[in-house]
Amino acid sequence: MEHFLSSMPKAELHMHLEGSLEPELMFALANRNGIELPWDTVDQVRAAYDFGNLQDFLDIYYQGAGVLQTEQDFYDLTWAYLKQCETQNVIHTEPFFDPQTHTARGIDIGVQIRGITGALQHGREQLGISSRLILSFLRHLSEEEAFTTLEQALPYRDSFVAVGLDSSEAGHPPAKFQRVFEKALAEGFLTVAHAGEEGPPEYVYQALDLLRVSRIDHGVRAAEDPALIERLIAEQMPLTVCPLSNVRLRVFPSLDQHNILEMLARGVKVTVNSDDPAYFGGYIAENFVEMHRQLGLNRDQAVALSRNAFESAFVSDGEKAALIKRLDDFVANYDGG
Repeated sequence: MEHFLSSMPKAELHMHLEGSLEPELMFALANRNGIELPWDTVDQVRAAYDFGNLQDFLDIYYQGAGVLQTEQDFYDLTWAYLKQCETQNVIHTEPFFDPQTHTARGIDIGVQIRGITGALQHGREQLGISSRLILSFLRHLSEEEAFTTLEQALPYRDSFVAVGLDSSEAGHPPAKFQRVFEKALAEGFLTVAHAGEEGPPEYVYQALDLLRVSRIDHGVRAAEDPALIERLIAEQMPLTVCPLSNVRLRVFPSLDQHNILEMLARGVKVTVNSDDPAYFGGYIAENFVEMHRQLGLNRDQAVALSRNAFESAFVSDGEKAALIKRLDDFVANYDGG
């Protein structure tokens, strides 16, 4: 079963590039750029990854992101993630990046986008991994700052397909960003938003109604509102769920108490993703494997979750059909490895 899960063609729709910064690469980039880190060894960094909540994680996450300085750094970060995708048969990915994390340090948004998109292009050419990029606004900052970021990004509009909303959810409702999302929609971008992770079901409603999202990132607390769950089912609104992340950030006390399979059984369009894999104990295959070990995930459920992700991808109908065919062919021909 674990071989099946690792080998199964997958799409990842919720993964922060800065959150894929492994300690080894963090140290390499720090050395290259002459940056002093508060840790002396890789083991010390990993020991720091014991988070009590989302904010504990974000404090370390932003500190780690400080090693990203040059176009080559952003390329190397993205390429390292794509090589992980290759080993886990992720054949399509739609990663997030947080430009404000870097522009606040004086790193031009063009430097970020050129480095990231260069790696994504090489991923398509050399690894056969298709991709779309999503620009995320930091919700703990102001909407005015998000507007500035969007304006900075418009000269590179062909490099990303959607805007998102991430960072500290508590106290920063989606409604805070309604106008900048309206602007993004008017410019032709799709929208997504983190909602219902630490925030209440009301934030999911706001993301749907005010930000007009095409996907909800996380969304697990929607289960607290039966009417909201019925709406998500009726609209087939995708939820990009991140099981290992939810446990590490104490959204659920343990993986065996996670609600993803209950929502799948109800007909919610849930998907599996890794969120910030360097920090949360695994990439997408590890999420599937741990769900098998601790939640009893079976083959049919795994295939349904993977199919949901391909169906929810921001690609043309033709690309979507080709990706799903690869999944169907794999399932039909799998001989146990």
